[in-house]
Amino acid sequence: MKITIVGCGNMGLIYARAFLKYNIVSKENLLLAEKNEARKQELLKINIGEVCVVNDKRISESDIIILAVKPQDFNELSVDLKQVLNNNIIISIMAGMKLERVENALNQKFIIRAMPNSPAELGMGMTAFTSSKTLSIEQIRKAENLLSTTGRTVFFENENLLDAVTALSGSGPAYFFYIVKQMVEAGKQMGFDQHTSEMLVKQTMLGSFHLLNTADKSLDELIKAVASKGGTTEAALSVFNQTGVGENLQKGIVKARDRASELSK
Repeated sequence: MKITIVGCGNMGLIYARAFLKYNIVSKENLLLAEKNEARKQELLKINIGEVCVVNDKRISESDIIILAVKPQDFNELSVDLKQVLNNNIIISIMAGMKLERVENALNQKFIIRAMPNSPAELGMGMTAFTSSKTLSIEQIRKAENLLSTTGRTVFFENENLLDAVTALSGSGPAYFFYIVKQMVEAGKQMGFDQHTSEMLVKQTMLGSFHLLNTADKSLDELIKAVASKGGTTEAALSVFNQTGVGENLQKGIVKARDRASELSK
């Protein structure tokens, strides 16, 4: 297999390393296409693939091309890139960039739109994707095999759901980190130093995740198991409910979905 990754920032390199780790592609058959000269020199030092410009003719030989550039850079880049395309399968991980826009800009028909998230760096990411109607099941599975090297994947026929995915799992790690930060700050207010408060919260989050992932209980049942009537947990949850913490968190996520929809237009 031959693969090209266009735009080798953080996520582009995550995919490059994952493909090499699972022997999906060799260094010789992995093209890292970059327009910025300084970045090209950095990629040469890293030495995980062949470095080229975005209109290199070798790109046309790729089975799959991954677009990992910033959405605002796509219009300019597409002018050069479309010169060397040859009905390749193209996977776009550009946030908010609809299939039709990529198809028209590149004059190509085999397009996949994917939304990964940052835990992909550890192979524990969540990636949702959709595709143009022109792709065969075999082509979709080939793309899914690549995306699955960084974690779990889910396919949606309805492209509009990708905006909701962006808000829920794409932005989701930031919400989690935000909640962790508030818990750590509360610990400091109660007398713990930064290190101790972080240790208490991080291990609590880690253990709670594994309990959630293995216990045969609903979320409500898990909450009830900790929050005994008249106890300390119930006192905290009462404040959360009175101040609308849960409701506001949901509103924020929906707002992120709406913003993703705006950006995709």
